[in-house]
Amino acid sequence: MIYLDTSVLVALLANESTASKIRQWYAQADTHSLVTSDWCLTEFASALSLKVRAGQLTARQANAVHDAFEIWIAGGIRLLEVSRNAFRHGATLVRSMPGLRAGDALHLAVMLELGIKDFATLDKGLAEKAVQAHLRLVQI
Repeated sequence: MIYLDTSVLVALLANESTASKIRQWYAQADTHSLVTSDWCLTEFASALSLKVRAGQLTARQANAVHDAFEIWIAGGIRLLEVSRNAFRHGATLVRSMPGLRAGDALHLAVMLELGIKDFATLDKGLAEKAVQAHLRLVQI
């Protein structure tokens, strides 16, 4: 299994500069092995809101990207439930890894709880923390 961070999905669906590279990677990936967590639903919406506030997307564009996200999620990526234990483990990770953000800690905690070792992210800071947590980074 490969756990996809929200950063990958935002870049892909909002057509950021890395979207072409992500599409090439995705075309060759075993799409049945791609997962993310329910937390991605909230984080994706938040990322689009940030883009609107920063003037990178209009509200209409953000809605179109969100619609594309819903279609993409429905098309096969498996959403993993976030357990109460993952929230607790995320809190422990935040305390033990200076600079780790809460949302990122939750992603790591879900992966660790479920034994998922492969992680795809575009977030350099999160990638560093994932390596500290003994996860393998997937190159996109």
